[in-house]
Amino acid sequence: MIDIDRIKQYLLGLQSQISDAMLQMDDNLVLREDEWQREGGGGGRTRVMNGGNIFEQGGVNFSHVFGDTLPASATASRPELAGRSFQALGNSLVVHPLNPYVPTTHMNVRFFVAEKEGEDPIWWFGGGFDLTPYYGFKEDARHWHETAKAACEGFGDDSYAKYKKWCDDYFYLKHRQEPRGIGGLFYDDLNEGGFESCFSFMQSIGDHFLKAYLPIVEKRKDVEYGERERNFQLYRRGRYVEFNLVYDRGTLFGLQSGGRTESILMSLPPLVRWEYDYRPEPGSAEAKLYDVFLKPQDWLTV
Repeated sequence: MIDIDRIKQYLLGLQSQISDAMLQMDDNLVLREDEWQREGGGGGRTRVMNGGNIFEQGGVNFSHVFGDTLPASATASRPELAGRSFQALGNSLVVHPLNPYVPTTHMNVRFFVAEKEGEDPIWWFGGGFDLTPYYGFKEDARHWHETAKAACEGFGDDSYAKYKKWCDDYFYLKHRQEPRGIGGLFYDDLNEGGFESCFSFMQSIGDHFLKAYLPIVEKRKDVEYGERERNFQLYRRGRYVEFNLVYDRGTLFGLQSGGRTESILMSLPPLVRWEYDYRPEPGSAEAKLYDVFLKPQDWLTV
């Protein structure tokens, strides 16, 4: 049986847990919390943090929106949803660190249900987490993917391999012919096995995020860097902007469904730069990102 209230309470708790962990790690981080209402139905709680010594900007957004009709982004590939009311709940997180040696990260966990009187509800879970380094380290990539694999344990022998590939395929910038980062997990339209099993998987994804990310932050946050590394970080952040505004389904759904624009676009970095026809110096640390870390591979064996 679908239990919206249990999902909501879990997501609000996860939002607090992650943002509190970031605030505890970075004493200079300033928190702004906004509770907002959506005109068409529902609302959310946005927690944005910035100005830290470790995290330049980060946001953890909770939303629970509902309405009588779905936006075009939802019905284009799912015509069976037309004419149904809907509810969508989720957490979306993006962290943009200050130090270029600390990777950017994203996590999303969500639930969607569309209902029509006299018919069974159509529902599913989706989400995942991924990592976007600027300067790659194989031990970090291995730890990230080992934790992702652990999050999938008990949910099918092929779940890690399937959701890793889905992540590699989804977070791909076609116009650049390159992935956004080293991937992680991505899944959508999950309802196989029933509500309880799918909800448990959502919780496993959410509960493993800090285990995956914080050890990497701790290891890299004090690495010395200069203007060269900072400029490269700002340039590569441009790829993040391009993906979110061109391809990301969550961004499109949020904007088309009348969500709160400030909360939807909190994922964008505070500073970014573009450079015409940039090419890293062969053999440099910047070139290594392209030559090694932007090549999908089995990170468990590197």
